[in-house]
Amino acid sequence: MLLLLLPLAPLFLRPPGAGGAQTPNATSEGCQIIHPPWEGGIRYRGLTRDQVKAINFLPVDYEIEYVCRGEREVVGPKVRKCLANGSWTDMDTPSRCVNRTPHSERRAVYIGALFPMSGGWPGGQACQPAVEMALEDVNSRRDILPDYELKLIHHDSKCDPGQATKYLYELLYNDPIKIILMPGCSSVSTLVAEAARMWNLIVLSYGSSSPALSNRQRFPTFFRTHPSATLHNPTRVKLFEKWGWKKIATIQQTTEVFTSTLDDLEERVKEAGIEITFRQSFFSDPAVPVKNLKRQDARIIVGLFYETEARKVFCEVYKERLFGKKYVWFLIGWYADNWFKIYDPSINCTVDEMTEAVEGHITTEIVMLNPANTRSISNMTSQEFVEKLTKRLKRHPEETGGFQEAPLAYDAIWALALALNKTSGGGGHSGVRLEDFNYNNQTITDQIYRAMNSSSFEGVSGHVVFDASGSRMAWTLIEQLQGGSYKKIGYYDSTKDDLSWSKTDKWIGGSPPADQTLVIKTFRFLSQKLFISVSVLSSLGIVLAVVCLSFNIYNSHVRYIQNSQPNLNNLTAVGCSLALAAVFPLGLDGYHIGRNQFPFVCQARLWLLGLGFSLGYGSMFTKIWWVHTVFTKKEEKKEWRKTLEPWKLYATVGLLVGMDVLTLAIWQIVDPLHRTIETFAKEEPKEDIDVSILPQLEHCSSRKMNTWLGIFYGYKGLLLLLGIFLAYETKSVSTEKINDHRAVGMAIYNVAVLCLITAPVTMILSSQQDAAFAFASLAIVFSSYITLVVLFVPKMRRLITRGEWQSEAQDTMKTGSSTNNNEEEKSRLLEKENRELEKIIAEKEERVSELRHQLQSRQQLRSRRHPPTPPDPSGGLPRGPPEPPDRLSCDGSRVHLLYK
Repeated sequence: MLLLLLPLAPLFLRPPGAGGAQTPNATSEGCQIIHPPWEGGIRYRGLTRDQVKAINFLPVDYEIEYVCRGEREVVGPKVRKCLANGSWTDMDTPSRCVNRTPHSERRAVYIGALFPMSGGWPGGQACQPAVEMALEDVNSRRDILPDYELKLIHHDSKCDPGQATKYLYELLYNDPIKIILMPGCSSVSTLVAEAARMWNLIVLSYGSSSPALSNRQRFPTFFRTHPSATLHNPTRVKLFEKWGWKKIATIQQTTEVFTSTLDDLEERVKEAGIEITFRQSFFSDPAVPVKNLKRQDARIIVGLFYETEARKVFCEVYKERLFGKKYVWFLIGWYADNWFKIYDPSINCTVDEMTEAVEGHITTEIVMLNPANTRSISNMTSQEFVEKLTKRLKRHPEETGGFQEAPLAYDAIWALALALNKTSGGGGHSGVRLEDFNYNNQTITDQIYRAMNSSSFEGVSGHVVFDASGSRMAWTLIEQLQGGSYKKIGYYDSTKDDLSWSKTDKWIGGSPPADQTLVIKTFRFLSQKLFISVSVLSSLGIVLAVVCLSFNIYNSHVRYIQNSQPNLNNLTAVGCSLALAAVFPLGLDGYHIGRNQFPFVCQARLWLLGLGFSLGYGSMFTKIWWVHTVFTKKEEKKEWRKTLEPWKLYATVGLLVGMDVLTLAIWQIVDPLHRTIETFAKEEPKEDIDVSILPQLEHCSSRKMNTWLGIFYGYKGLLLLLGIFLAYETKSVSTEKINDHRAVGMAIYNVAVLCLITAPVTMILSSQQDAAFAFASLAIVFSSYITLVVLFVPKMRRLITRGEWQSEAQDTMKTGSSTNNNEEEKSRLLEKENRELEKIIAEKEERVSELRHQLQSRQQLRSRRHPPTPPDPSGGLPRGPPEPPDRLSCDGSRVHLLYK
């Protein structure tokens, strides 16, 4: 805000009756600009010198302020405000600049205080004498506020907001102007701090602990030397970190102070990386919340409730056995030392039971008197302060309200004095004139606020500093109940993050308990005996596949081997080898490899199985498909059986392998397999220890695993079903172009059945590593063994027992082509002969039909000429010429005519 000091003028306007002053004209535009007093000037807020020269009127509600030159001071109204009727306020009283008198060398600065001398908390009984003592000490110092003197104007608020409202009005509307307000209890402070913002006043409380007062949006100018109830929370968080606790639970009584305290705790533990796993509250009966804590396995529990409710809570704690070496309770430290031994008719637990339940719990309590024997800024130790204050009191300290909070009230005056000293330029710095403060002067208020916010000094209550919400940061006393009595185990200074630890803490179990049941993660690994056994079988199967492959290649010139399509059989042997090799990565897990190698093992499983199946089963499927295609053609296409083009078979196998390679490549690029962890339910060990076993199992998986398996299993399943169908359709077909197609069909049956059963079973048993591996690996081993044995062993046996590798080789050298006496040639000849016989039979039947027609014609002609001859009594045939043939039959290639 720019301030403008106009040049001095020899004349200035005066109100009527004030030395010939002239009243400015009232207009609807605002108020006419007036002149300053002699030897003085005017501050215009928000206007530059040129703007003031260019206008004649100022708007309604605009304020101006008089200032004087040199050692002169304003007498009369210092601030005037433009009214709606066009006139300035207090124009009937002139303002003058006069020389200061000698007694004004130290100007008075007034403090408005509300001390609760009675009521719910009569803290003013000790706090008022402490404040008066502090004023004396401050005013006696020449290095602090040397030009000013602090004076106190106070009333008894009785800790009643209604009574406080009356006195607040008097403080604000009666002279002199108060530069700060000092309320006591929380309810009064709430009222005063909410109103003070409208008067540009700083509020400094010495006895308010409500967490609600930390709301800077609601109370922007509020400070307090009494720590907030939330000050326990930094200490609790520090202890959580000290003992390595990351999970805590809470139970609270349903009141505003405990709710706001717990909300603050939740924010602080979140920043510290600690989790509140369970939060319970109750109004009067804590039975159900305590049972819930037990059910949720809460170990570190923060309890926020009053003393009477604390007895109810721990009676339920005893019943639920929620105490002992596994549990730690955090309570408020302002209970009576023997609170758990006090008779309470609302509970049904004995003193011994209560004592057992509360043993070992931790309390935190705010330190209001510096425990260290060091001198404060007032050059007094805390003990000297207590002695000096005690002499001022009219009654015994134990009978005086607010005696514990008195150090806070004493340090409040010192915090104010240091802030005002900084604002006024004490210590050689340029500052503002405190006597220029008024309720419209926000500039001075802002400077006092900044000075107060940066306060940091050693007081009789300890180190005085304010946090961002204006609350006092103080030490916290930490105690533990040991053997039925409280023992100090440390102090914590949250401002310096300094934990003073006495190492006197004792634990029932010998050490701080864990914040939860210790969970030991253990991986379920594959049985090594099973893995080794199956690996041996797989290795032997690979050896068998190599032997079969070598045999087939070595005897590839033998006609019998040639007629079995040896190249396809070679692919089958290679496919079986790859499938058997997949058994090894199937059995590898975290027992053998690290997590970084796991993705490579997953890819090896997938590629070896996929390519092994495509080569092994694909070559057999190609054979059976060709046999079915050729031998189920129509009559006009049966000549295709005479020729077989091998490249078509190889192309079919290549197509199946290519589909697998393409699918696996896309899978690996788009959604590669990686290591995933399956977690099972916790298991309790047999020993009586506070741990749980968390079994885990490693899997190979991807984000869209089910989708990829659906695609992969889908078309593989169709191939298996189609293979079974083709094998069944061609079981009676005989051909020498593929002389082992019946063995291929048998192998397809076995492979298909094993695969169709094993695939869903292994998916169901995926959580049982031994069973899943056994099913999958043994299915691979057995299907590979059956395929190799069925396809290759008969060939070995035939060549060995019959010696056909020699005769066939010789026959091949002689003829260079297949023999004409084979079964296929015989079959074709028989079919041709049958067709010729069918034609002969058709011709004969046609001739018989003609002869029968001629015979009937002759019989009719003869019956007309001669009467019918009576039948022979002996039953013989009538005499006459032989009749024509009646029927024709075929026997082989001959034709016999039968006569009647």
